[in-house]
Amino acid sequence: MILVGDIGGTNARLAAFETEGNRLCRAVEKIYPSKEHNGLAEIVADFTKTEGIPAQAACFGVAGPVRGGRSQISNLPWVIDSRELAAQLRLRSVGLINDLEAFAYSLDVLESQDFVTLAEGAESPEGNTAVVSAGSGLGEAGLYWDGFRHHPFACEGGHTDFAPKTDLELELMQYLMKKYDHVSFERILSGPGVKNIYDFLRDTGKEEEPAWLRDQLAVSPDAPAMISELAVTQKIPICDRTLSIFVSVFGSEAGNCALKFMSTGGIYIAGIAAKIVSKMQEPSFMGAFLNKGRMRSLLKEVPVKIVLNDDSGLIGAARFTLVQKAFRI
Repeated sequence: MILVGDIGGTNARLAAFETEGNRLCRAVEKIYPSKEHNGLAEIVADFTKTEGIPAQAACFGVAGPVRGGRSQISNLPWVIDSRELAAQLRLRSVGLINDLEAFAYSLDVLESQDFVTLAEGAESPEGNTAVVSAGSGLGEAGLYWDGFRHHPFACEGGHTDFAPKTDLELELMQYLMKKYDHVSFERILSGPGVKNIYDFLRDTGKEEEPAWLRDQLAVSPDAPAMISELAVTQKIPICDRTLSIFVSVFGSEAGNCALKFMSTGGIYIAGIAAKIVSKMQEPSFMGAFLNKGRMRSLLKEVPVKIVLNDDSGLIGAARFTLVQKAFRI
């Protein structure tokens, strides 16, 4: 039995997987609103007590950098220590890795129905791979190809400087510079980023906000999700334009990742993208992805896919423990 978690600023998802040969079978899962708890140790204690999990191994993917077995969650006042969790669970060690690194570990075991292909790329792609996920924040990770297998590794690329490529995006950056000391890609490519784009269009008068929508957003528990849904289902102009900007910037940053990681093996997109597939399939995403001047021909060879499986982070955390065991890390 493997205890795993996908720990983000909004929710902490915990699950237990059983192993059947090389297959992972989820036995139980529970979701905890992160901000209602004081830390991961408190959540783990509740989960193991209420579900009666006799964990023989454990791994947690967390939304933040991990150094020396410790992590300060990016959007929570939590410090997570793998040694403290190991002591709590009475295990020799506990895996603590970045959430996108955990996600990367899942790619080899996902099935064809878990993907939507935006670009086929080369006929037989091979090489490094990268994953990019916009959710509560913007996560990125790479997978180094050694000629035989991929080795996932974490990074904090979502916090790199936003680079506008149009006059409108330049205005957006100038707008955000008045709100933040540092305007990263995460300020745009995330749930809060969707709201930032919406506010920019409204406050600069580029789009009109209907009174009914203003009132509904004021009481909505998840304004970015509401904006995204209205853009996809009802084509409300301010919402539709918000997502159009989001998708174009997303395509640009995905192309940046493909170049930085030399990801000829593919780019995998996750998070909000899985909920707005129809917008992601519009020309603006791949147009921005390919718009890299002399590197356009290289990027045409890169497969680009959206990952639909919401359990990828949990599956990847479980796979991490199996890889550790197999290679005696």
